[in-house]
Amino acid sequence: MSVTLRFEGKEISAEAGQPLAVALFVAGERVLSRSVKYHRPRGMFCLTGHCGACLMRVDGRPNQKACQVPCVDGLVAERQNAFPSAAFDVLGITDFVFARGLDHNTMFTSPQILHSVVQKVVRHLAGLGTLPDEASRYGTPEVRHLDAIVVGAGPAGLAAATALGRAGRRTLVVDEQLRPGGSYFAEPSDGAAQAARAVTTAEDAGVELWSRATALGWYPEDTAPGRAPGVLVVGRPDRLAILTADRYIYATGGYDQNLLFGDNDRPGVLPARAAGRLLSRDVLVGERPILVGQGAYVEALANALTERGAKVERVDGHEKRLVAARGRSWLAGSWVAGAELNVAGQRQRVSGDAVLVWCEPTPASELPRQHGAAVELRPEAGGFVALADEHGRAAPSVWVCGDVTGYLGPASAALAGKRVGEAAA
Repeated sequence: MSVTLRFEGKEISAEAGQPLAVALFVAGERVLSRSVKYHRPRGMFCLTGHCGACLMRVDGRPNQKACQVPCVDGLVAERQNAFPSAAFDVLGITDFVFARGLDHNTMFTSPQILHSVVQKVVRHLAGLGTLPDEASRYGTPEVRHLDAIVVGAGPAGLAAATALGRAGRRTLVVDEQLRPGGSYFAEPSDGAAQAARAVTTAEDAGVELWSRATALGWYPEDTAPGRAPGVLVVGRPDRLAILTADRYIYATGGYDQNLLFGDNDRPGVLPARAAGRLLSRDVLVGERPILVGQGAYVEALANALTERGAKVERVDGHEKRLVAARGRSWLAGSWVAGAELNVAGQRQRVSGDAVLVWCEPTPASELPRQHGAAVELRPEAGGFVALADEHGRAAPSVWVCGDVTGYLGPASAALAGKRVGEAAA
């Protein structure tokens, strides 16, 4: 179903439920926000709500992640933190004037009057958003106890929840994304179909699914009525939920990362998996993408993009190495216009309309660690992985599975989730 939203004075058509960031991309809007302090242009990046590159004012509420806002009829969206607009922001000049860093806490320390004025102005210019038009009002928190709570509705979480449901356990899955499926949607070919099958299988097993539900934290000092200390607090669009369970399974996945190269924060530089997520919504990231990296996922994405008519420029990261992204003025911002490569010791420029980089995702281990799981830094796995025994148990009543233990990919993550769900059941 088509809906109409208003974006800075003009009407844009979108699919109902489509992420706002994707709808604006399809409509040709590339710069969604400006960075704090330096006012560098920002476009969509991870498309999972973890990077903060697409913060916008939506229906009067500032700093909303546009990739996590579903399009509904009458939605009003605006860019913020820029003058006169995020598309052309004269405040971007701070990026050149303070090329070695802007520390507003040490600027103009005397005389005191001038110091006070400058501090107020600079802090205002470096801020992000303004107060909402009206305060959000949550209703009375929902309090529930379940046999099992699974955090994360990706391949591992859905498989674990299905195993628990089939064993007769009252199971709730909480997931912060707009739709359940997690990294299935990053698969270049039939990821959306895989996600749909996994969701249907979980629901047939009696599993309850919450989307747009963020696990805010584990609070060991708090107590639900009639329960032992410790609650999981979940934020939903209209209310909070205070949850307890006999078993907690964390399938929190991983965060997409970027490579180190010049101007790697330009709009148009995206993780390779973000291009896969766009394909799952039938959107092509560009006609001439530059794909950086090696491995099975990169090959599958290159094939999928080529089948959709894109002319893919491959950069292996070894013989060809990415040095910098290229584009137009920072004041005006722009989608990337290409990249600079190092090919056998020589600089080379290549044209393109997107730069897609592959890095193994960093495990999202914060929440299981908060709940008692041990973690270990493994650079080859991208960061701190959650540790567990052979059954996935990480702490009393706590299990972990999937990419939070180190990147596995959807198929292997689903198998690991199934094993952990059966063990926890």
